[in-house]
Amino acid sequence: MLKGKTAVITGGSRGLGEAIAYRLASMGANIVIVDVGATDRAVAVCERCRSEYGVKAGSYKCDVSDFNAVKELSASVKADFGTCHILVNNAGITRDGLAAMMKEEDFDRVIAVNLKGAFNMIRHFSGMFIRNREGCIINIASVAGIMGNVGQCNYAASKAGLIGLTKTIAKELASKGVRCNAIAPGFIATDMTDSQTENPLLGMIPLGKMGSPENVAHAAGYLATADYVTGEVLRVDGGIAM
Repeated sequence: MLKGKTAVITGGSRGLGEAIAYRLASMGANIVIVDVGATDRAVAVCERCRSEYGVKAGSYKCDVSDFNAVKELSASVKADFGTCHILVNNAGITRDGLAAMMKEEDFDRVIAVNLKGAFNMIRHFSGMFIRNREGCIINIASVAGIMGNVGQCNYAASKAGLIGLTKTIAKELASKGVRCNAIAPGFIATDMTDSQTENPLLGMIPLGKMGSPENVAHAAGYLATADYVTGEVLRVDGGIAM
């Protein structure tokens, strides 16, 4: 289904990014894992993609909030893989706190990674999409960007901004054959949500349980092949944001 395509996944060494990598690899895509750290884990993800799914895979260390570092990353990926067909902007962090007491650096860092990082990746990889006259961008947003969430003004703002970025890029690049969509996960069982297991909002999920990384990965697999869908925000949230 995706044989011969190359997918670049930021934050791909664990959690949602790891699950998405396996899903796209199972569909035949070559996999590029981009992560700011966790080098051993990134290598392990690539090894599984190669051994289990028979695809080409490689890992790169990069801070996506660094504009010039992402420019160098895009050149390396192009040299090693030839091009990029699918970009999954999944890298994200949290630095929670109430707005009245939040440190400036905590607000700035979350925006830099979650929102500017996605822009940097789109900015430097879109040239490959335009030359190919095809491409698929999947931004991992959050229901926090739709609903808001107490103690997460920086995170919610970054994810709401990511939704706005998604719709704008979808309009800008549609004529070039490039699609851009977002996934808005709800409460998904990952390392990032370990501290949320007692969150009272969990009781508001209509389906009555947290989701899994695989739920989000299936949505990414759909968007990677949905050639008449662009500018969409696909909630994978058990119904909490409806």
